[in-house]
Amino acid sequence: MSTWAANLAQVRAAEARIRPHIHTTPLRPNRTLAEMAGCELLLKCENLQRTGSFKFRGALNAVMQLTEEEATPGAVTHSSGNFAQALALACRIRGIPAHIVMPETAPMVKQEAVRGYGGQITLCPPTLEARDATAARIQRETGATPIHPFDHPAVIAGHGSIGMELMAQAPDLDAVIVPVGGGGLLAGITLALRELAPQVRVFAAEPRGADDAWRSRQAGKLIPQTAPDTIADGLLTSLGAWTWPVVRDLVDDVLCVEEAEIAAAMRLVYERAKLVIEPSAAVSLAVALQPDFCRSRGLGKVAVVLSGGNVDLARLPWL
Repeated sequence: MSTWAANLAQVRAAEARIRPHIHTTPLRPNRTLAEMAGCELLLKCENLQRTGSFKFRGALNAVMQLTEEEATPGAVTHSSGNFAQALALACRIRGIPAHIVMPETAPMVKQEAVRGYGGQITLCPPTLEARDATAARIQRETGATPIHPFDHPAVIAGHGSIGMELMAQAPDLDAVIVPVGGGGLLAGITLALRELAPQVRVFAAEPRGADDAWRSRQAGKLIPQTAPDTIADGLLTSLGAWTWPVVRDLVDDVLCVEEAEIAAAMRLVYERAKLVIEPSAAVSLAVALQPDFCRSRGLGKVAVVLSGGNVDLARLPWL
């Protein structure tokens, strides 16, 4: 395979392809959070994207690029939540079936959202092996085209459109902080900015309880996630073959935060920014709020990507 999942030309093509269907999400300042961080802090509100997360960008770009032959039987993926909703809506826009494999433990609110977008759900035991096996069976039975939730060049290119928006909204940005789980969002933004605005530093934010990206960077080799334990349920996945090289070679640094920091950052966004975000989105703000993160690096203007807002309201961490 080529070195990188996407280049700037492919990101620009993806942005043009998905533009009629996505929201340009706001980049909001917040004085209270900025004073706490010690820099000009801007919140990139992907929690306000369609389906409630950034995932819609990549899913739609991948679905839109399917040939007629690939698209006719539909698309299949496995996801516990955000990508499931994103792919279901993307397939509805394209007018093709969406086959979604979800673990039996997936919150009912997320299952209902997928069905609301027209997705056909197959439940399976909550293991990666079961998810892979079930998706493979559906692919054999239906002929549906598999679309990986994050380790897919078209998905990554779609997420890169966020990097383009950031530069249009804040051309003098010094840095962006991005949550990392599988790495699709991080890879897309990083690959867009390395050509569009190489002076902008990209930092990955990760829960200490699911720190495979941090450990992989320290070791210089991909170390798969094992037994992750964090409230940031969107960041439980290991890096992939397309996303790991970006983390290894292009991301400025990977920083970890504790569970209490994630919960505190999430609550701050609710109380001071009046935004509904999920724990995974709070991880990037938690990094920005670490003592001297901005000052020690000489960062004046920093964007924090709030990756999604699909929170289970019955499981807010401070309840």
